[in-house]
Amino acid sequence: MYSIQEVVSVTGVTSRTLRHYDTIGLLPARRGANGYRTYGQADLVRLQRILLLRDLGFGLPEIARVLAGQTDDATALRDHLRSLQSQQERISQQMRSVERTLEAIQKEEVMSTDDMFDGFDHTQYKQEVEQRWGTAAYADSDRWWRGLSDSDKQGFLVESRAIAAAWQHLRDAGVVADDPRAQEVAARHVRWIQQGWAGRQPSAEAISGIAQMYVTDQRFAANYGGTEGAQYVRDALVLFARSM
Repeated sequence: MYSIQEVVSVTGVTSRTLRHYDTIGLLPARRGANGYRTYGQADLVRLQRILLLRDLGFGLPEIARVLAGQTDDATALRDHLRSLQSQQERISQQMRSVERTLEAIQKEEVMSTDDMFDGFDHTQYKQEVEQRWGTAAYADSDRWWRGLSDSDKQGFLVESRAIAAAWQHLRDAGVVADDPRAQEVAARHVRWIQQGWAGRQPSAEAISGIAQMYVTDQRFAANYGGTEGAQYVRDALVLFARSM
């Protein structure tokens, strides 16, 4: 049997992460006579598989389903591949936009806003916004976006990517949705949504509805690493909305 300190030393996984895995039932620990967590050889094999799946980009809920046999490896990998391909297409388009911007800057040329923001199409969500919150909500947001300077538009998009990266970091670290750190990012995320709503404070119901869209629509989910990542963001945002 191995103590939690020995597992930390051998694997590099933090004791906090191991305790979290134990709490959520992903890697249940045994208890010694002294009440301390201990792990057997089979537990280390399971941990190895957890780490492999995590490195491939799977979220903890999906890893749990794979290990429980509810989702076979091939199906899980195919779903994950589709999510990665969707992200790759979006990122490739954005990279081409950034490359054109960089080239224009180096040549001291003026490029059009359409070229600069190719790959950042805010109108793709028009139908969802109008169906859920009315045509006025979309019109206000569209008017706000078109009224921004190129610099402000870029700042809004940079903040979007920074928030997505913050969510990914928390999820990778095993931080649960109701942790104060996750709720701090949720507050930041809501402030970003409020910007997109032309400064109007979205209701708790609206926040929850947006959060659910992140999960059900793969265009949104791709921003957060796929369905599992979107579920984590949704859970944290819904909890934040309840405190509003």
